[in-house]
Amino acid sequence: MPERPNILLIMSDEHDPANIGCYGDTLGTTPALDRLAQQGVVFDSAYCNSPLCVPSRLSFTAGQYVSRCGAWTNDCWLPSDDYPSIARSLNAAGYESYIIGKQHYDPTRSYGFKEVLPRMSGDGQHKNGRGARRDPQDTRQGQYSWKQRSGEFYPANHGGVLDHDRNVTSATLGFLNARKSHNAPFFLFAGYLAPHFPLIVPQKYADLFTGKVPPPNIPPGLLESLPTNYQHLRLGFGLVDTDPAVVQKGRELYWALTRWFDDEVNKVLVGLGNSDVADNTLVVYTSDHGENKGDHGLWWKNCVYDHGARVPLIVSWPKRWAGGQRRSGVCSLVDLIQTLIEVTGATPHEKMDGDSMLGYLDHPTHAWKDQALSEYYGHNICSGFTMFRRGRFKYVYHSRINDQYGPETQLFDMLDDPGELNDLTRDPAHADTVNRLHHAMLEELGEHPDAIEQRSRADLAKGYGR
Repeated sequence: MPERPNILLIMSDEHDPANIGCYGDTLGTTPALDRLAQQGVVFDSAYCNSPLCVPSRLSFTAGQYVSRCGAWTNDCWLPSDDYPSIARSLNAAGYESYIIGKQHYDPTRSYGFKEVLPRMSGDGQHKNGRGARRDPQDTRQGQYSWKQRSGEFYPANHGGVLDHDRNVTSATLGFLNARKSHNAPFFLFAGYLAPHFPLIVPQKYADLFTGKVPPPNIPPGLLESLPTNYQHLRLGFGLVDTDPAVVQKGRELYWALTRWFDDEVNKVLVGLGNSDVADNTLVVYTSDHGENKGDHGLWWKNCVYDHGARVPLIVSWPKRWAGGQRRSGVCSLVDLIQTLIEVTGATPHEKMDGDSMLGYLDHPTHAWKDQALSEYYGHNICSGFTMFRRGRFKYVYHSRINDQYGPETQLFDMLDDPGELNDLTRDPAHADTVNRLHHAMLEELGEHPDAIEQRSRADLAKGYGR
């Protein structure tokens, strides 16, 4: 086997894998990522562990489900700065862990990473640990989110995302150029903001997709059939009765920003190829969550439909794995953490969740658990909810709100219904599947989601008392 690799992990923000060529996009959106896929292994069914920025990134940092490390909302942190983390596991094995760009930590915490750049956009917010729930009978619409965010759908050469990510690329190239093969092995986390809103992108990229992006597929009756939590996401974000022309413009600009971001990735990959560490650096590309883009009447993330919770995952290390491979087994980012820890010879902390996929990477026929769990306890919902996918079926449990509301469940056959338009929960033919997946979800969590919901409410009401 080759020596322990350096690790370059590129994490974007809000990237639905459906907008990547190697995942089926046909609009030429991601040539650099597609080349990386040709040199590596593509995971078709990878999931974040929470479809919201901070919870997903804290879960990734700790290698734990969000309900176990208290990463409920964007206003949360891990229980302490010395909390077990992937950086600490790798540092203990002789690695040097660095971070460039967004990871959305509280500015007083770094969890074992050395910072290459000063804290930039998304990392300057002090966390207060607070959050709230919507009353299920509250039908008021949010008047800010959609109006403000759709007001930032336009072409321009500069914006918060563009300028942040240019700095990340520049600093990453500088790091790679200065690194020598005889230095200690490194774990470099390059945290990008794109293709996260605001959807501001140079005109030449916008022109590539004008009139080419299809509208969201919303069959009659779909929006009315959404569970209570998703109805309230639409209300809270002001997504009811949106202008189809604005929706279409936003979708086109999302594709355009993704294309712009792919060019930044290309710069990094070319820089790595020209560096002294090119021959022994394992490259990972993933994202913290997806983007709804108007599908199911939703925007941004905050849901566990595949466009919100599935993430791209490409792993490339030609010294060990031939390129052009795919893995169809279901997995999540906590499994990625365990994999990186094993491939470096490090030791995972006993609190960490997930399982190493190293054997599965080495051999496509290697036995794999084929399952993933994702949780959401963030904003604009009435109760938290949990997704458990095993094999072809995805089960979603929306926790009980009170004696009148909930619990609500959803079941989708992801092979026959990849768009998740046909909820099978009430089909008697699938009663055994619902029961089996529900109990498997409880076993994986080790706690009932209804109890977790009450625990999250207590934590969010109390906050950190700063």
